[in-house]
Amino acid sequence: QVQLVESGGGSVQPGGSLRLSCVASGITFSANSMGWYRQAPGKQRELVARITSGGSPNYVDSVKGRFTISRDNAKNTVWLQMNSLKPEDTAVYYCRVGLNSDFWGQGTQVTVSS
Repeated sequence: QVQLVESGGGSVQPGGSLRLSCVASGITFSANSMGWYRQAPGKQRELVARITSGGSPNYVDSVKGRFTISRDNAKNTVWLQMNSLKPEDTAVYYCRVGLNSDFWGQGTQVTVSS
């Protein structure tokens, strides 16, 4: 079955950095786009970044220039490098296969606070 396992969350001060990882199994990873989403308390889950099967990235405006999504098809892994973190980045971060699938990871908490 499809499994997505995220890691790398934690607590950091504003301006800090974190790198999230998502390892996929049970899918043909190289054939799928992958997305990172986040959900803050009381808010809807939102797409943060997406990377196509060919490696082209897209970002929501609020993270452009601060976050970088990348992938390694040989490792079935997608990463989200998050720099210059802000308190408003605090959320549970999820990876997902594509934009419309039901395949989600379990989520990893990111807390940005002084």
